[in-house]
Amino acid sequence: MSRIPSVAPEDASPLARIAYRYARRRLGEVPEPLAVAAHHPKIMMATAVHELMAERAVHVVPKALLELAVYRTAWTIGCSWCVDFGTMLMRLEGLDVEQLKHIADFETSEAFTDEQREVIRYADAMSATPMTVTDEQVAALVERYGHDGVVELTDQIALENHRSRFNHALGITDQGFSSGDTCRVPWEVNEPVTTRA
Repeated sequence: MSRIPSVAPEDASPLARIAYRYARRRLGEVPEPLAVAAHHPKIMMATAVHELMAERAVHVVPKALLELAVYRTAWTIGCSWCVDFGTMLMRLEGLDVEQLKHIADFETSEAFTDEQREVIRYADAMSATPMTVTDEQVAALVERYGHDGVVELTDQIALENHRSRFNHALGITDQGFSSGDTCRVPWEVNEPVTTRA
């Protein structure tokens, strides 16, 4: 159960209800981070708009590499919700989900290419506190993906740091997206609460 309860549809603001309907159509269920953020509809909408715009903006770095960097970031921070959701996204994209079982040993595992290792190292360096990104790392990535590609990769890793830290801090845990079975609905676990509009 999250540290802040999810807002049930009957207690949600009109804006949150619209967001819930959209999420259900798109994902099959309402993601718990959305249902928790519904306590503050303006923050919820700002986050949702940012997510949609960022999703539509990526086009330089191969999708598989971006998803791997995002997954590693979630795994490093310890956000089980993001790991669960990221696994589902990779599966739906037709990417190698079996590879994720070896993410802890990416440096030595034959499941990863040198290009993937380079991206994972960058995700690790960005997710460390304090960050450990080097000039050499960025220069090598620029050589491979160009300035726009490095901006794209950096943005996706930074965005996942935001998601993972938000979810982890509020105790939002895996919802069952990666299993392909029915997801746990947030308000079936939490008691409905009233939120401010």
